[in-house]
Amino acid sequence: MDELIKLAPPGVANASLVGALRLGPEAEAGPIGKKQIQEAAQTLRDYKAGKANLENRIIQEELWYKLRHWDTIRRDEGYLRKCGIKKGELYPEPSSAWLFNVLENKHADAMDNFPEPMVLPREASDEQSAKVLSSVLPVVLEVNEFEATYSAGWWSKLKHGTAVYSATWDSRKDNGLGDISVQEIDLLRIFWEPGITDIQSSRNLFIVDLVDTDILEQQYPQLHGKVGDKSSVDVAQYVYDDSVDTSKKSVVVDWYYKRQTPEGRTVLHYVKFVGDYLLYASENEPEYAQRGYYDHGRYPVEFDVLFPEEGSPAGFGFVSVCKDPQMYIDKLYSALLDHTVKATRPRFFVATSTGVNEQEFLDWTRPMVHVEGTLDDTRMRQIELSPVGGDVFNVLQLKIEEMKDTAANRDVNSGGTGSGVTAASAIAALQEAGNKVSRDMIAASYRNYVQLGKLVIELMRQFYDETRSFRVTGPEGAFEFVQFSNAMIAEQPIGFASDGVTELYRLPVFDLKISAQRKNPFSRMEANERAMELYTAGFFNPERAQEALDALEMMDFEGIDKVRKRVEQGATLLNIVQQLQAQVEQLMALAGVQPPAAEEAQEGAAGDGGRPQAAPTSGAGGRTAADGIMESRTPRSSYTERLVSRSRPKVED
Repeated sequence: MDELIKLAPPGVANASLVGALRLGPEAEAGPIGKKQIQEAAQTLRDYKAGKANLENRIIQEELWYKLRHWDTIRRDEGYLRKCGIKKGELYPEPSSAWLFNVLENKHADAMDNFPEPMVLPREASDEQSAKVLSSVLPVVLEVNEFEATYSAGWWSKLKHGTAVYSATWDSRKDNGLGDISVQEIDLLRIFWEPGITDIQSSRNLFIVDLVDTDILEQQYPQLHGKVGDKSSVDVAQYVYDDSVDTSKKSVVVDWYYKRQTPEGRTVLHYVKFVGDYLLYASENEPEYAQRGYYDHGRYPVEFDVLFPEEGSPAGFGFVSVCKDPQMYIDKLYSALLDHTVKATRPRFFVATSTGVNEQEFLDWTRPMVHVEGTLDDTRMRQIELSPVGGDVFNVLQLKIEEMKDTAANRDVNSGGTGSGVTAASAIAALQEAGNKVSRDMIAASYRNYVQLGKLVIELMRQFYDETRSFRVTGPEGAFEFVQFSNAMIAEQPIGFASDGVTELYRLPVFDLKISAQRKNPFSRMEANERAMELYTAGFFNPERAQEALDALEMMDFEGIDKVRKRVEQGATLLNIVQQLQAQVEQLMALAGVQPPAAEEAQEGAAGDGGRPQAAPTSGAGGRTAADGIMESRTPRSSYTERLVSRSRPKVED
């Protein structure tokens, strides 16, 4: 019997022989052995055959993205006939970037609205846990450099119509402590059951990777000389500019599948194998045999689709939609360039009897050309090309406009405006009106982000056994450190069933609300202008709090809850100050001391012939409690504070 290798492979955690390689009779001891691996490899090949058209489309779309679409056209005879080009014919091949501009602008819109999660509890008892999760979840994603992952995913979504994200547990992180890994998966490396629309409905899910054979043999010495064969699956490759050699690499397969337990639960199992050799199988481990590899029981991937299509979890992107207009734009450019080049190199009709030295005529370095006899239009005449008609330019412009309209990429979305539009607010309004397609795409990504965030929370619930420290951003923008473990979100005992024996548990459940981290300068400018308008309208004047609250009930904008809370705080503070003023006046009346306002009124009446004077109002330069509240919100300097302290009256006993 071969020796067991106690070496954990990537992504496996918390098992004594996790990743142990079994080559002899030990390999057949569990439910997953060599026979099951061979069957899985055949299933993988079947899945790849059903995905062949999608892979070919993805490889071609990558060439269109890199402005290398003429390479595709030259290889496709159908495209050549469609373009009216004979195979092998020399023709200008311009590559205009109208399609690339579409992808570039849509990607910029997505990154301007990078998602920010907020965790909400479903029960009041989980409010504190949700608050901690709201601060910890962004840190976990930041450690995984999720912004770069999100950017790469959006490029795939725009080009190919689908971005695939995975959330898995990586036991190698943090010096063996383990942590969550969030990555983007290449569409050419993932395989599912053909014909399904929801990836969770697939019977099996395969994720393959090419690993250097020598590194694999170093980790698993028993594999020496037995790997390197890619017979299990031939991984499709992009058309690279560099020469990429995969002959020294082996295909390592991550196989996920679902099983029904006797209790009726659906559990997820995980297998890693290379060739016919098993590296790890969760179903063979007693700890995971009935429990499953991940407690959430879902495939650890999420598909973010741009334009969905029936019968596939993947969709199609802007390259599929816009490549035909782009092709005809470049073909018209090619015709125009060809005509221009020919016009700059004149040709001549020459009679056979004309004695022109052809070599001297074609050599522009010769100052003189020798001829025999007389030259006139009957013996030698230049071939004149007809100018390009205006219809060609009109069709070219129509195709460009078609591209812009189809992709919702009008000039205003790129910062350009029509004639007469100069006001910043008008430009911002036009951009917002033209961004409805981008908003729809971003909203779809937010829905996918919610599911990805829930996968991350479930991994925290399963694997965060040890207390971890996270540096988070506090409410005022300052750094804070919080302690977190799965004890805050794990199953909690709530008592016993009616039989008095069965213990009952509750599982804290959370919802995710996604908001955008606004990076667009126009969005920030709009928010600043709104704040100034609210302040000018008196929304923050405590005396007009009720009016402001009534108006806010009819308004809707981002951050309205914070504004409403601020107005309510001002109204509460005003009520407190008015109550304190009333108490002070009562105490002064009991002590026989006149309020300062009454004394001023009496002095004014004495100086004005005894006529009573009206009490000063805020409109007449007087001060009210609301004025004091508004002034109290203005910070004072230390010098001002010293003056105030010296000016306080001393009350004698």
